[in-house]
Amino acid sequence: MSKQKNTVNLSLDGEYKNWLKTLKQKVLSTQLKAAVQVNSTLLAFYWELGEDIVRRQAQANWGEGFLKQLSKDLMSDFPEMKGFSRRNLELIRQWYTFWSDDGAIAQQPVAQLTQIPWGHNQLIINKCKSKQEALYYVQNTIKHGWSRSVLTHQIESGLWQREGQAVSNFSATLPAVQSDMAQQTLKDPYVFDFLALTQNYNERELEKGLTEHITQFLLELGAGFSYMGKQFHIQVGQRDFFIDLLFYHVRLHCYVVVELKTVDFEPEHAGKLNFYIRAVDEQLRKEGDTPTIGILLCKNKDKLVAEYSLSDMQKPIGVSEYQLTQSLPENLQSQLPSVEDIEQELGGGK
Repeated sequence: MSKQKNTVNLSLDGEYKNWLKTLKQKVLSTQLKAAVQVNSTLLAFYWELGEDIVRRQAQANWGEGFLKQLSKDLMSDFPEMKGFSRRNLELIRQWYTFWSDDGAIAQQPVAQLTQIPWGHNQLIINKCKSKQEALYYVQNTIKHGWSRSVLTHQIESGLWQREGQAVSNFSATLPAVQSDMAQQTLKDPYVFDFLALTQNYNERELEKGLTEHITQFLLELGAGFSYMGKQFHIQVGQRDFFIDLLFYHVRLHCYVVVELKTVDFEPEHAGKLNFYIRAVDEQLRKEGDTPTIGILLCKNKDKLVAEYSLSDMQKPIGVSEYQLTQSLPENLQSQLPSVEDIEQELGGGK
């Protein structure tokens, strides 16, 4: 903008004064409504304010000092409200602009945006690279009631990019509705960045780490998983077998068998998991349960090999990779302290 626009005295500008009067009346009305509906009423007001700011800055000769003056005027009349700082007015403008610059998508999420806290809204638009990704996190925050810390974890771990990406044979082995739901429960890769394992860890150590941090593990698995046990015993014929991890999914209404492999995927891994799924179907599945599904977590996989391996399997199986950390290079991972070291340090050596 030109220097002339920057020097306009807004306190003497008739259009600004009339708009400010109307805006203050809206604030008073919002305060009355907010006693009943704090978040949605406030954010609906923020949306209208953001729209007003963007439109008037584009049309009026108010210059760059507009938000500073507006903040001063509103805070003078409403000192108890913290949302009228210059910084928050800038955030309101940024929030409105992010969602409104594409008219096709702007109308759909507005009602959803007002259902999550202002801090969540800011976090989403600052960390997401597209509206589609941002809308995904808005909808899932509403659906699962994520706190801000959980939302931060989900965004930083790339949940949007990973969800539903696993190789599976669900479309061939499950009814259409359950197939789609089951596919969306899987991620690829899974990120276990809450674990501290030595470089040459084995499957039992991985299993132990996951179950010792079961809360974080369940968060990474996603909503609906209920933990049933590790090394879950089943008997087939005269032989004993032990499933690495067994879950029940309360939304899919089925058992979920999870097998861990600290090596690259091999076709025989799918055959063993297929055997376990059949055993669970025969011995644990009750009336009302849908078919048991299996998840094979491996260090790496060749996608085509995995697809070939699952193509003739009769039981529903998904194959995903896992990562232990996204923040440290591999040559430093071996220097991480073990779970026992951390617990001993926090517990004072007891």
